[in-house]
Amino acid sequence: MTLIGRTRARGVETLSLDAPRRRNALSAALVGELADALGAAGEDTGVRAVVLTHTGNTFSAGADLRDPPAPEALVGLLRQIVEVPKPVVARVTGHVRAGGLGLLAACDVAVASRAATFAFTEVRIGVAPAVISLPLLPRTDPRALARYYLTGERLDAAEAARIGLLTAAGDDVDEVLAPILDGLRRSAPEALAETKRLLTARVLETFDRDAADLTALSARLFASAHAREGMTAFLERRDPQWVV
Repeated sequence: MTLIGRTRARGVETLSLDAPRRRNALSAALVGELADALGAAGEDTGVRAVVLTHTGNTFSAGADLRDPPAPEALVGLLRQIVEVPKPVVARVTGHVRAGGLGLLAACDVAVASRAATFAFTEVRIGVAPAVISLPLLPRTDPRALARYYLTGERLDAAEAARIGLLTAAGDDVDEVLAPILDGLRRSAPEALAETKRLLTARVLETFDRDAADLTALSARLFASAHAREGMTAFLERRDPQWVV
C-alpha cells in the first residue's frame, strides 16, 4: 500500500502524506517513501516545484511510536527537503505535531488554513525536539520557540505565522497558495535552484554542525526510562507519572 500520493499539474508535483488512519505519523516506511518521491521529483526536469500536503485532518502527528524511523533517516529526509533543487511548499489544512513541524520548517514556503493547529509535544512524552531543531532553529523566532518547545502548548495558524513557522495562513489555503504557485511557475528553473541555495545556506550549516550531536541526543532520549513511561502513557491515554 502506497503511503505517498503523487499528482502533477502545470509543473507542480504534489506529494500527499496518505496514511490518515495513523494520522500520517512518520513511520520508517512513510519516511522512506517520501524520500524516494522527493528524489524523483528533484531529478525530473518537468517538475518546477513540489507541494507537500496530506490526506485526512492531520498533516502529521510526528514520529510513529509503534514504528519510528531511525533518527538518521529523519535527518536525511529533512536535509533532502532543504537541498532538493526545487522549491518545496507545504500545504496544511489540519493538525501538525512534533516531528511534523520539522517537515514544515524544512520546506521553503509553508501555508496553512486557519483551522490548523500546531504543538511541540515531545516534552510531554519525555523526549526533546532534537532532530527537527536542525531546520527549526535557524528559521523560527527563538523566544517563541523556547516557550512552545518547553511547554508543549498548542498554537494556532496565526501565531505559527507570527513566529516564522508558517509563511502565511488564511481561511482558504488554496487561495493563499495561488499567487505563490503562479510565481514559481513563472520563474526560471535554474534561477529557482540558485536562489534556493542562497536561502538555505544557513540551514545547511546547522545540519553540518549539529546533525550528529542531535541524532545521538534523539536516540538517547527515546531509549530512556522517561520516554518509555511517556510513550506508554500516551498509548494508554493517561497522564505520565511526572505530571504534578
